[in-house]
Order: sequence, then structure tokens, then C-alpha cells
Amino acid sequence: MLLHLSDLHFGTEKKSCLDAIRLFCKQSSELEAVVVSGDLTQRAKFAEFLACKQFLKSLHLPYLVVPGNHDIPLYHVWKRVFYPFTFYEGFFGPAEQVLETKNFYLMGLNSIRRRHHTKGDISFAQIEQMNHKLKKAPANKLKLVVVHQPFYTPRKSHGWKDCPKQAKLALERWGGLGLFGLLHGHLHHTGVYNLTQLFDLNVTQPIWDIHAGTATSWRLRKNQPNSFNTISATGEVKHYSFHELKGVYLETGL
Repeated sequence: MLLHLSDLHFGTEKKSCLDAIRLFCKQSSELEAVVVSGDLTQRAKFAEFLACKQFLKSLHLPYLVVPGNHDIPLYHVWKRVFYPFTFYEGFFGPAEQVLETKNFYLMGLNSIRRRHHTKGDISFAQIEQMNHKLKKAPANKLKLVVVHQPFYTPRKSHGWKDCPKQAKLALERWGGLGLFGLLHGHLHHTGVYNLTQLFDLNVTQPIWDIHAGTATSWRLRKNQPNSFNTISATGEVKHYSFHELKGVYLETGL
């Protein structure tokens, strides 16, 4: 089983949520790894990255992270232009890594660009690099791409404005290589969408767009609770919401 966290926004974190996630990991013997689909920090500060690193280490599980738009400097223009990923890479290494577990093959994809504030972007080179990784991936493992901005957003939230414009091309290239889905954050709202239908792709199997809410931040949107997802080895997605009074995450419907 995979634990899918997103939008931790350290600097605005809630200790009660951090403690509840630690408890969930301790009690879940089937967990193989943790994925964080971006926005590890609120303002890309050294202390925020340090706190995030310490938290992920405290879960005692392998983890894979990708940067979000909050993980590069916003107001420090010099750093944003010339050294956008210095702190991120210092704590977590390259932004595009691969993590292989017993049942999962996880591939990080960096959609963050210094010239954009919130919009995601992927290049033709990244599409081909991911194509190569998928070809090398074991056939018996669930293949997931981890990227901050979603490839689809319902119109009632953000429309398509933050989605990478090369999304359809990427899916057409990856769809025949056994990709199960993509793990996202960014919207602070959970959801699961069939990209094969939405993009009218000429592939035989569904490719799922799996969105996670904010797991630990008080920066909630539209009265959504703190939440996270789990993904089983067979691809079943479950959603968990934080219960303020009980101080734990409880399974809820998507």
C-alpha cells in the first residue's frame, strides 16, 4: 500500500495532523512507501525544508517527493531566477527520482518553472525521459507518475489554467506503456478522474488522475478537511480525512 500525501506547506503545518499521520503509519503494516506530490513548504525557507525532512524521516518509510510551486522562492527574485531549487535539492536531491517497492514503480516529474507562479509545465524532453523509464519498469508493478499540478481539474475549481499544456501529448506517449495513473496535489481537494475518457485517448486501459488534498496545513479551501489518499497494490484508492475532535485520520468516501 502507498500513502499519498500532498501540500504539506511546512510553515503552516498543524501538529495534530503530523502526529496523526505518524500514528497512521505506525499502525499500517501494509504501507510500502510515502509519496508527497509537491508543496512541501509554504515559502521555500531553509527551516521549512528542514522540518519537512525531519517529519518524513520520522515516518520510518521510504519516500519520494517532487517540488510544488511553493517550493521555490516567491519574493526573493534573485534566488528564484538563478537558484530556484537550491534548498529543495539540498534536502531532497534531484527533483525527478524513481522509487521502486514490492508492488509500485514510482516516477517523479518536475512541473515547476521559475517563470510561472502556479501553472505547471512539462517539456518534450521530460515526456521522452518518462517514456524511457516506463519502458524499463517491471511489468508486474503498479506504475505511477508523481507530479504537482494535475493534468485535469474540474471546472468548478480551477478549470484548466494550471494544467501542463503538453498533458495530452504526454498521456498519448505513456498510455501504451502500462501507466496506471498520476498522483497530484496543488488544488487542496481530493478526486479521481479517468484521463483516458477526458482526453479521448486511443489507449485500451484507463489512466487515472489521482488528486490529494492538503495533509497537514491549515490553508484549507472551501471548508475541505485535511486529508490524504492510500493506493493499494491493485490500484484501489481510498481517501482519509482528519477528524479534529478525535485527532486521527478516518476513511471517508471520495
